[in-house]
Amino acid sequence: MTDYSEEQRNELEALESIYPDSFTVLSEKPTTFTITVTSEAGENDETVQTTLKFTYREKYPDETPLYEIVSQENLDDNDVTDIIKLLEQQAEENLGMVMIFTLVSAVQEKLNEIVDQIKTRREEEKKQKEREAEEEEKQRFHGTPVTIENFLNWKAKFDAELLEIKRKKMKEEEQAGKNKLSGKQLFEMDHNLDTSDIQFLEEAGNSVE
Repeated sequence: MTDYSEEQRNELEALESIYPDSFTVLSEKPTTFTITVTSEAGENDETVQTTLKFTYREKYPDETPLYEIVSQENLDDNDVTDIIKLLEQQAEENLGMVMIFTLVSAVQEKLNEIVDQIKTRREEEKKQKEREAEEEEKQRFHGTPVTIENFLNWKAKFDAELLEIKRKKMKEEEQAGKNKLSGKQLFEMDHNLDTSDIQFLEEAGNSVE
């Protein structure tokens, strides 16, 4: 007949020896204790950490222990969910054997993986920001490429603004008592505008080439 109490007592002694700084007994009936698990140091010496609480059932290890996460640092909700699933899987696989060390070791490996993932994610974010900064710098350096479409859009806006300025100037001159421009003068003014537009297009085309 299995002496569950003795197996549990022997495991507790072993756990206290293995985890002297993170093992804490909370109660003896039922036997409840916590073990704090910390990952290896990641970027900037950052770590992730969780405190696991275990409670022996009467027939442990032929019954799985009760377990829960009572505290954590730098873990998001998905990480916590993954750790609980991992504990469930490991407990079922090791049923019939004392398993706390195995469970804690599995969580330790999981925390190390999470630290690596955080580091990888931050490196990707850093590279993405650098790419965006480079692209922004290129746009600032090269400007917007000249195309027929964006040139015509710019030209229409420019012509409208220029015409408005000239109308205001003519009105001011009229109010100042100066002679009003004749129809011929207006025509020559518009004609000069057309010629300058063609010249600008030719220069823009040469610069693109």
